[in-house]
Amino acid sequence: MVQWLSWLRSNEKELLTILDNLAKKAVETSEAVVVLFEDLTNVEQGKKIHQLETEADVLTRDIFSALNKTFITPLDREDMQRIASKIDDVIDFMDGIAARIYSYKITTPPPHTVEIAHELVKATKEVQYMISQLQHIKNPKDMIQHCRNTSDIEHTVDDLYREAIKELFESDDAIKIIKLKDIYETMETASDRCVDVADVIEDVVLKYS
Repeated sequence: MVQWLSWLRSNEKELLTILDNLAKKAVETSEAVVVLFEDLTNVEQGKKIHQLETEADVLTRDIFSALNKTFITPLDREDMQRIASKIDDVIDFMDGIAARIYSYKITTPPPHTVEIAHELVKATKEVQYMISQLQHIKNPKDMIQHCRNTSDIEHTVDDLYREAIKELFESDDAIKIIKLKDIYETMETASDRCVDVADVIEDVVLKYS
């Protein structure tokens, strides 16, 4: 019986460790997207981003598998599932950015994409910090502030996105509009998913504090 309880406790820690590793993978992917925009002809960078996305999928599956085997979870099961799914979505959309760059044969960074990419790095770092603090929520106000920071970053991305779209529609090249609008929307959605993670974490903080 003691051994079984010990396994439950260790499995709780394992869940948060996997979740933290997934959040770190989001940071790594966002940083890889920035490097991609520094040289859009670097095919290997696109492969690296896709590999990171594949590794993130494995971590997400590991979390769901561990949740299914664990009776006692460090947070509500549904909350952990939502957090993992949303972080995985962030990484999926960043992989989608790289995929679209290559599919559309974009060789020069479209206006504002580099700025948005840097904002995505900031957002994923906020997410990773919040995930790292979930095991011991010592300062709820600090956690809430980081949730707010993520929202502020998303507002910045929204402003850049709107400006990019406004400038894009000054063009009369329909094909270019379709391609770049798709890339901008994918980047903006990645930012939105970071806010989704922050919203769940804020709910968790308010619930447990």
